[in-house]
Amino acid sequence: MLSTLKALWSRLAGGTDEASTPAAPATEYKGYRILPAPFRNNAVYQTAGTIEKDTPEGVKQHRFVRADTHHSREDAIAFAISKAKQIIDLQGDRIFKETDG
Repeated sequence: MLSTLKALWSRLAGGTDEASTPAAPATEYKGYRILPAPFRNNAVYQTAGTIEKDTPEGVKQHRFVRADTHHSREDAIAFAISKAKQIIDLQGDRIFKETDG
């Protein structure tokens, strides 16, 4: 469990275990930018990514990780985009709200 969290943090912080793998292209959706960022977790890819939006205050970001896993990177990217669209449709700009505590 700890190694999975370390790998996730490294991936989200800009590091990667797959330095030679190009980043997945951004997808525009309803004024948001979806950046899929699946990471390798043992023999499968974990669903993860970032949703960004340009605002007058600057770029806002929401990072997400889901328990869903996939055998191919391409499947994980496609699912991350689908999941991000669902998050946007359900929550909109509320994903950028900071929570207290």
